[in-house]
Amino acid sequence: MGAQWKTKIKETTAAAKGRIFTKLAKEIMVAARAGADPEMNSKLRMSIDQAKKASMPKDTIERAIKKGAGLLDDGVTFEKVIYEGFAPHRVPVIVECLTDNVNRTVTNIRILFRKGQLGNSGSVAWDFDYLGMIEATPAAAGADAETAAIEAGASDLEPAENGATLFLTAPSDLDAVSRALPAQGFTVQSAQLGYRPKNPVTLGATERAEVEAFLEEVDADDDVQNVYAGLAD
Repeated sequence: MGAQWKTKIKETTAAAKGRIFTKLAKEIMVAARAGADPEMNSKLRMSIDQAKKASMPKDTIERAIKKGAGLLDDGVTFEKVIYEGFAPHRVPVIVECLTDNVNRTVTNIRILFRKGQLGNSGSVAWDFDYLGMIEATPAAAGADAETAAIEAGASDLEPAENGATLFLTAPSDLDAVSRALPAQGFTVQSAQLGYRPKNPVTLGATERAEVEAFLEEVDADDDVQNVYAGLAD
């Protein structure tokens, strides 16, 4: 729970995959506003990479790029809004949304937070660090994570699941470090900007289950892109 809550795509149902594709398409559309060429637009390039890793069809990716860049008549403009508050048991939460109707989104978020507490802007952000997070795996035996972090320009690193390493960067360095890691013997699995809690909360099994159920409800909303929770692993 140290980074984004629920970073792994584990859902396999058609409906779940559809929600994932919708969220990824929104990210691509927003990124494409700054240009449709991924070589000239690092945010778009990373969004496309994430979509490919989730097995999004090529034509869906291309359509999202064209929509975002205003190359299609049915383009949609999404606005990024961030909500802060607490899940049950005072677990701090940051919710990132991309929406074409802010009034609808805020109404839904208020309803979802009835089981927690919706706060004002800045009410919990102070308890998180905003940074780049790159999960990468060794591409060859002998690849050293610490050396790779230094050479690629990462600010820190820590072990991740299944033998992977989480490389941490300043937000402005995310793309450069992502591009440098392969030369250091690492294959990038994901690269994103996000929030990491400074003081994650440790809970018992019953309380943790209540928090996770709350987070699942929030994450399932169509306008919600990312949910970050200060919940200890």
